[in-house]
Formats: sequence, C-alpha cells, structure tokens
Amino acid sequence: MSIAKPGSLLFRLAFLLLLTVLLLMPLAAVYAADSAKGTTASVPLSAPVVVIPVHQTVETGLQRFLERAFKEAEEAHAMYIILDIDTLGGRVDSAEEIGKLIVNSKIPTIAYVHGRAVSAGSYIALNANKIAMGPGSTMGAAAVVDASGSEIDNVKVISHWASQMRSAAELRGRDPLIAEAMVDKNVGVELKAINKTVPKGQLVSLTADDAVKVGYAETKAADLNEVVRFIGAAEHPVIHLNPSAAEKLSRFLTQPVVATLLLFIGIAGIVIELFVPGFGIPGIIGLLGFGLYFFGHYIVGFAGVEEIALFIIGVVLLIIEIFVSSFGILGILGIISLFSSVVMAAYSTKQAALNLMIASVLAIIVVIIFIRIFKHRGVWNRFILKDKLTAEQGYTSSTTRSDLLGKSGVALTPLRPAGVVAVGEERIDVVTSGEFIAVNKPVVVVLVEGSRIVVREAHEIVH
Repeated sequence: MSIAKPGSLLFRLAFLLLLTVLLLMPLAAVYAADSAKGTTASVPLSAPVVVIPVHQTVETGLQRFLERAFKEAEEAHAMYIILDIDTLGGRVDSAEEIGKLIVNSKIPTIAYVHGRAVSAGSYIALNANKIAMGPGSTMGAAAVVDASGSEIDNVKVISHWASQMRSAAELRGRDPLIAEAMVDKNVGVELKAINKTVPKGQLVSLTADDAVKVGYAETKAADLNEVVRFIGAAEHPVIHLNPSAAEKLSRFLTQPVVATLLLFIGIAGIVIELFVPGFGIPGIIGLLGFGLYFFGHYIVGFAGVEEIALFIIGVVLLIIEIFVSSFGILGILGIISLFSSVVMAAYSTKQAALNLMIASVLAIIVVIIFIRIFKHRGVWNRFILKDKLTAEQGYTSSTTRSDLLGKSGVALTPLRPAGVVAVGEERIDVVTSGEFIAVNKPVVVVLVEGSRIVVREAHEIVH
C-alpha cells in the first residue's frame, strides 16, 4: 500500500478546482445574461417611461383612453408605465376591463397613488406590478355602491367584487384577505405589521405608511420624479400621455346621468317639432341632443356608422308616419329603430335601456305640457277645416229668395207638406208648416230661410 506525497495531492486538488471553474464559466455567463433581461441595464436609454393619468371617475371613457395609451406606450417600446392614480372609483365593469388591460400589458406597470385610490381605483392599483404611495394618499374602501352612492348589500354582487380584489392581490403576491376586507364588511382582518385589527362592520383603508408596512406598496414617493428613480429610470425620457379634447368630451357625454339628459333632450325636441311644427328650435335642440349622445359613444368606440344610420332611418319613418297613414306600422318601425340605435350605441345594454326609459318618461311629460300650451299650433290643425263661410263674409250656399216673402201663389201639387207652387210665372219648391194644402189652393209665402220657403193657405192669413 502506497501513500501519495502531500505536494502531489495539493497539485491534483488545484488542477480539479481549476477545471471545475472553467466548466462553470459558460453557465455563469448564461445566467448573468438571463438575469440582465429583467433589469433596467438591458433596456436602451432611449426607451421612455410613459405616465398615464387615472383621474376622476372610472368609466367607459377612461377605459378607452387607457387602451389607446397602452397601445401607444407599446409602440414607443416604453421601459415602464406609471399609472398616476387619483380617483374615488366608478363603474365595476370598466375597472375589470382596465384590470385585464394592465395584467396583459407587455410593459411593466407601477401605480403611483398620489391622492386616493378608492373602490375601483384600488382594484386598478392592485393589478399593477408595483405600487408607490404619495404623501397623504389612501387606498381601499372598495364597497360596491349604486348610482345614488348608497352601499349595495346584494351578497352575489359583493362576493363577485371581493373575489376580483382577492385575485388581483394574489396575482402580485399581496395578502388577499386585506383586499377582500376592502370590499366586504363581514370579513374583518388583523394587520399584524401595524398592530391593528379592522373589526367586522368596517372596511379596510390603508394610508401610505400602512400600505408599505403591510406589503401593499413597495415604496413611498413624494412625486413622480421619485417614482421614476425608484424603478431605475432616472436617465430615461419621460412621456406624459393625456386624454385628447375629444376624449375628455366623450368621457363627460358617456356618463349615465349626462347620457340620460341628452336622450331626454333629443326625444322631447324631436317629438315637439313633429307635433307642434313652426318653431324649428325644439327640432334643432333635439337633433343636437341625439348628435352629442352618438358623438360621445362614437369617440369611445361604442357606436359605429350602423347605429347612426339606424337612428336616421327611425327619424325618417316617424316623419313619414305623420303625413302618410300606414295604420301605425311605420311609426312602430321608427320607434323600434330609434330605441335600437340608442341601445346598440351604448357600452351596457342594461344601462342604456334604463337611461332610455327614464328619458322617455320625462320627455312624454314635457311634450304633453308643451302641446297643451301650444295646441293651436299642433300638426293636427292641418287636417281640420276651421274656416267658416258665413253670409257676413259674403259667402252663400244657395240663392236667397227673400224677395218672395209675402207674395201669393197657387198650389200646383198637393203640399204634404212639400210641393210646388206657382208665384206669377215661376214654379217654386216650397213646404208648409206641417199642414196639408190641396191642389189649386191659394197660398202665401210667410217665411224664407235660405233655400227653405214656407207657405200657408191664403184664407188662414189674418189681417
């Protein structure tokens, strides 16, 4: 049995170590390259940071604007998207669509809550890859409310919205129970990181400090510049994408209250102009109301040429129905066309039907009042003969024989009570007051009323 020399053993170990290092170097290079893909170092300095505002109400107009902004950011090969959030929430369905847009984005996103991210705003923030909170900002209180601002206690609605909030939190590695407690008062949650318990009956709302401590925000930032530095983009250009004037107008016009008001103005104006013509102003205002309604929905991408054409067809059919009797067929088709175009142009069929119903009821009330005031100008007056052809105006329906009054004659036929008498050389159709007068009896004209000539026997006349 031989024993290796110590120097020889050390040499062999050094050789094996060197060989191992040489073999692992390519693998280390590959790992380093893969790791660099997720860092800002691998992004060209020309790649911009795109700032997109999420302000005011969350609704369909904001959704369309964000879709356009994300597309432009992708086309610009942006390094990061900063969602500048300050909103009290809005429509749940629009928030869900915006959430999908953020999750499916090829560009990483960070939500900068510099004011309030309440309700739907919280959901939008939770879908971002990261969250930064500004001084005095809050996030949470995501209860579902109706149009009047009252909380909805429908179990199915709350459960659905709570599950959406949970999913968004889980997707980004945040505590899902906190997100659920932002929606459902019956949850209750213990926030161990801040030594606080939110009991049942209350909704969770996090301040900037609390959000960072419980893991719902990665950092606090005094302004957008700090957010840019936080994501490692201090040397990258910053682009602010803002809604265009048309998009701002469309966001306003597509709000449920405004859309209902426009439909009311449109329906009332058109109906008043059709039934009480001559003013022109109601018709112009009505067309303007419908025009703004379709313009707003066209800009945000809900209405197309088909809906506008269907609306025009409906108006034409109603006009034809007024002047051409079709037993109501054209009128019914016109109403169906109008209502269908309005509903088809809207984002939500249910909401559009509700808006249309409210607008129609209000319009009917206004139209009835207007017609009662201006009934003398109604279109029905065109089909009623109102002129009277009186004798005072020089009109006569037949020749008046007042010259025969008091003249005598002879009955040429029996008067039963009508018959023919001779007055001089003239034969005249006459009547008696009801008595019978035989042939050849002398008569006297006692009354002349237009073409009606009344006679009596001559011996019955008292002198």
